[in-house]
Amino acid sequence: MSITSQLKISGRTVNVTHLDKIFYPKTGFTKGQIIDYYINISPYLLPHLKGRPVTLKRYPNGVEGLFFYEKQIPASHPEWVKTTNVKRNDGSEINYCVFDSLPVLVWAANLADLELHTFLHRAPAIEIPTMVTFDLDPGPPADILLCCQVGLWLKELFEKLKLKSFAKTSGSKGLQVFVPLNRPTNYERTKAFAHAVAENLEHEFPKIVVSRMQKNLRVGKILVDWSQNDPHKTTICVYSLRAKDHPTVSTPVTWEEVAMALKKKSARLLTFEAADVLKRVKSHGDLFAPVLTLKQKMPRLHSGLISNQNL
Repeated sequence: MSITSQLKISGRTVNVTHLDKIFYPKTGFTKGQIIDYYINISPYLLPHLKGRPVTLKRYPNGVEGLFFYEKQIPASHPEWVKTTNVKRNDGSEINYCVFDSLPVLVWAANLADLELHTFLHRAPAIEIPTMVTFDLDPGPPADILLCCQVGLWLKELFEKLKLKSFAKTSGSKGLQVFVPLNRPTNYERTKAFAHAVAENLEHEFPKIVVSRMQKNLRVGKILVDWSQNDPHKTTICVYSLRAKDHPTVSTPVTWEEVAMALKKKSARLLTFEAADVLKRVKSHGDLFAPVLTLKQKMPRLHSGLISNQNL
């Protein structure tokens, strides 16, 4: 589409600026292309943003420049950008953006918000996570291929617990696994479950998996980061761009793709840029759609161990 200084979107006028400014110097990817990507991916992205407070990660001078996180909505936001309040640990509140429409998405992209970091809950039910997440973070020289192996072990464990799980790339160096719940629960329970899963996997595969956060323990291993299951933490949203050398995207993948990348020892099979993702959704639709609707029960924890008996 032809991008001008003003975009007419869903009855809104959104001002956009510096569309030719290069944000990814190694590829020449511009701000206009960032906005265009978010417009085209919006039918698949917006359902995952709906109702979720979003932390902006802004790169005013591109991916090689300084960046900053912005939790509190910018004071200059248009009146039609919805917000929701989230309490800090000290009891004060942060007024977060809620991305409920394409105009809001374009407005944020124009602010050089390359990355979208979301909570695991939706407003106003900010104490009820809709999913459990595991961030598989490789400690060099480990890489995403070793993450694939750990991800497949997680999938096998969840299948034994009668749970379906879904994988996506982080768009950076790792893999992320999500277990949808979409039923009443709380962070105390989901965090305890995630911690138990990580510790069980570490016990079974101690040479490869670590569940503790200390960096000296992570060399050559995969950290199964369970700590993101917290009401004050966010994680990169599916279909979000990442601020890397190339415009890579946090992309849903099938478990068959994960297994194939591991079998062929090819990290390239799990590296997707903006153009690749737009082609994928045309062919496959939203592979992460079940995460929005699938209802599942977490297993019961017994003395820190996971029981097959559902709650």
